[in-house]
Amino acid sequence: MSAPEAMPPDTVIARAAAGDRKALGELLVRNMPQLEAYLRLQAGAAIRGKESLSDLVQSVCVEALADLSGFEFRGEPQFRHWLCKHALHKVVNKHEYYKAQKRDIAREVHHAPAADSGAVADPLLQCYATMCTPSRLASGREQLRAFEAAFDELPDDYREAITLQRIVGLDYPEIAASMQRSEGAVRNLVYRGLARLSAQLQ
Repeated sequence: MSAPEAMPPDTVIARAAAGDRKALGELLVRNMPQLEAYLRLQAGAAIRGKESLSDLVQSVCVEALADLSGFEFRGEPQFRHWLCKHALHKVVNKHEYYKAQKRDIAREVHHAPAADSGAVADPLLQCYATMCTPSRLASGREQLRAFEAAFDELPDDYREAITLQRIVGLDYPEIAASMQRSEGAVRNLVYRGLARLSAQLQ
């Protein structure tokens, strides 16, 4: 028996806006690369070195689906932002777990694979390519690790502004509201952060 055809993107959006759980589920699947990219970048080297990021993504998806009853669809970027809030909560919990275990995770960090499988490497690279010249990621997994290491070096506010703008897809007024900063300050954070990231990758 052949698998059922996926709904066209416009149909998914329309049905999701009407509260169709199947459409919201398809929207979740469609946004998994961005969700994983956001989660990896927010997790940092310590968590990437200790956890299966694909497992964390699946866990976030399960929790998000269970929480759909309280979700109001206002557009795909806002849907991604809602997913990423779940992911950020997961990352914070992981950091608190390792801190509670009184482990010096900074000393225990090792290089994790760039992705859990080749199937997710290309979507991740496509997400990361929105933040730098695509040629800087041309060599695949090795450059993915180098990109993540460079991103880890950015200040927290740069990282947050860049991921919300380039990965989540929020516009500047929405990011400003989320970060409780002025729109001009957010634009400056994104510009300076991307410039610093580019310099580090060079």
